[in-house]
This record gives sequence, C-alpha cells and structure tokens, in this order.
Amino acid sequence: MNRISTIEDYISQFPDEMQKILWEIHNLIKNKAPDAVESIAYQMPAYKTNGKPLIYFSCFKNHIGLYATPSGHLKFKDQLSKYKQGKGSVQFPLDKPIPFNLIGQIVEFRVSENQLKLDNK
Repeated sequence: MNRISTIEDYISQFPDEMQKILWEIHNLIKNKAPDAVESIAYQMPAYKTNGKPLIYFSCFKNHIGLYATPSGHLKFKDQLSKYKQGKGSVQFPLDKPIPFNLIGQIVEFRVSENQLKLDNK
C-alpha cells in the first residue's frame, strides 16, 4: 500500500463520485478556513489553525467520517443527532445528501474556537 502524503493523494484513491464529495468538503474547509494548514494525520485529511487541530475527514465504503473534536460535535449536537456518532466523530451516509452547510457551520465554529484559544493565551 502506498503511503498517502497529500490530500490530493488521499482523495484520488476513491471512485469519481466519492472524489466529488471529498473535494467539495476540502474546498468548503479551505473557503471557511483559508489559513488552515493541510496535512495527512491518522491516514486522513487534516487541517489546523493556530497550530491546533481544526477538523479531519475520511471516506469509507458507506459513509463520510467527520472529526471536529468533541467540542465541534457538542456545539451542533441537535443538528447531528440524526447521524451515527462517536466521541468527536460523526458519520454521514453516502446514500443520503451530505449536509455541506452544516459542515461549513462546524468549520466556522472550530475556526473561531481555535482563534479564541490563541487570544486567551
């Protein structure tokens, strides 16, 4: 198995339909967090702002995993309640529309949260 080193590498390994969704999530994150530093962490796309984790995402056979740390999921618990969740993770099934607007709101919250942590140092 080739080692994934860029977000492009990660996304390109999936079928075209999944790639479209993954690129849309990536572009959404970059739009909402233009200063985010991209990397691969835990074998998935990862983004940081102010040196702190912002959000991660991953693709599986039947769902997209979104990892916005426990605080991001707690803030949006009502909107996320219809999705399968774990501590700091949520699964968006691929047979349903992906809630891009909600993902954008989560990213915006996490950006402001990371900025607040920096401001309070």
